[in-house]
Parts: sequence; structure tokens; C-alpha cells
Amino acid sequence: MAAPARKPMIAGNWKMHHNHFEAIQLVQKLGYRLERDDYDRADVVVCPPFTDLRSVQTVIESDRMHIQLGAQNCYWEAQGAFTGEVSAVMLAKLNVRYVIVGHSERREVFGETDDMVAKKVRAVLGQGMTPILCVGETLEEHEAGGTDAKVSGQLRAACAGLKSDDVAACVVAYEPIWAIGTGRNATPADADATIGVIRSTVREIAGDVADGLRILYGGSVKPGNIAELMAMPQIDGALVGGASLEADDFARIVQFGH
Repeated sequence: MAAPARKPMIAGNWKMHHNHFEAIQLVQKLGYRLERDDYDRADVVVCPPFTDLRSVQTVIESDRMHIQLGAQNCYWEAQGAFTGEVSAVMLAKLNVRYVIVGHSERREVFGETDDMVAKKVRAVLGQGMTPILCVGETLEEHEAGGTDAKVSGQLRAACAGLKSDDVAACVVAYEPIWAIGTGRNATPADADATIGVIRSTVREIAGDVADGLRILYGGSVKPGNIAELMAMPQIDGALVGGASLEADDFARIVQFGH
């Protein structure tokens, strides 16, 4: 039986860039650049900083854009004495559709553990949103041949105890830490092979869910390499960092192959 079609996703992670005025301008420019056919070919998601979410939501909804709203992080508790944190409940009220969980910068810079990431996955799912679960290896792990074990371990920890339907409601992003913001990137073949390992791990965890699960690649994705990446059979889209900060570049990535 043929695997179900997996609609590509191109998600822009703006990281800690753009105040809300700049964010409004960026999403408006992106809306002008993209045509209806582009949204038919791929789901387009923008993930601005928390301070921009309400402004971007308002523009998307008032202009009836087909761009979907994402957030970069959340906390797993619904409310409480957690100064500086933002809950999944709060994000859902802003019509956020996707939440990046376990990004390498959260793990490496802020010390998020596999257990914390697993709690966030459950919090996002509990509010009817889709986690974009990030997995990836360091340069040392990559050079030591530990890529497969690292991404499989992170995935198993995040999905431990989840029902198959919950796993199916996730998106996974493979982000080799050594490629993020460095100008280096995994070759399309290597990225595809690692994503194949991720899909095999999902199959062990949740069976046939693996066939339909969208798995993205992230790590110095640019207009110049997106078409080659998207030609790989296992890669279903991209989590784009720096190249999503300019409307022209991000639109060219969304329009890969055209």
C-alpha cells in the first residue's frame, strides 16, 4: 500500500528578531509575495517572538492570509508562579497552530532536558495545537557517529507514553546543531538518511503513523538549497531560521522548484 501523501511545510523561526512593528511589515510583505498556489503546495508557518504574536495574528486574520501562526516555545503548566513563562493555554487563545518544542537553542543554551521537552509536547497537544518537535546532534556527536542514537533517543523520550494518535498530531524537525546558523548544512542525502532513521523510530513507537508524519529539515536552509533538500523522499519541509527574516528569501523558499 502506498504511503499517504505528506503535504510539505515551510516554517519560519524568527528567533529573537523583529519587534512587533517589524513583524507586521514582514508578514505583510510575505503575504504580497505568495500566491494561492503556494499555499496549496505547502503549509506556510511563521513563528515570531512572543511579543509579536498578537500583532501578527491580527494581520493574518484581518487580511485573511493563508499563513499559519506558530510560537517558538511554551511552558508546560497552564498557569501559576512561573515568572517570565508563557503557557500553551495562553498561546491557544491567540489562535496559535504550531509550537516549536525542544529547539536546539532551548536545549543547549537554556538547559532544557528530554523530560522538560516531553512535558511541553503534552501541554501543546492538550490545547489542540501541533508541536514541532526538534531533535538533533552536536558536532562532537556527529563526528563520533552518534547521530542516529541521539535523534532516536530524543524522539523516544519526547513520545514516551503517548498514544499513536498523539504522535500522529506532531511534526518532527531534524536540526543538526552543528549546522544551525553556521552556513554549514548536512548534505541532502545525509539529511534524508537521518530523517529516515527518525521515521523508522516513529514506526517502532507508533506503527503506521510514521508513513504520514511530517518530518522537516532545519539547519542553514536557504533559497539556494531548498529545492535539492525537498527532492529527497523523506524530507517533508523545512524549519527555516535566518532566511525567514526577509520576505523575499522566505518566499523563494516556500516557492521551491518554481
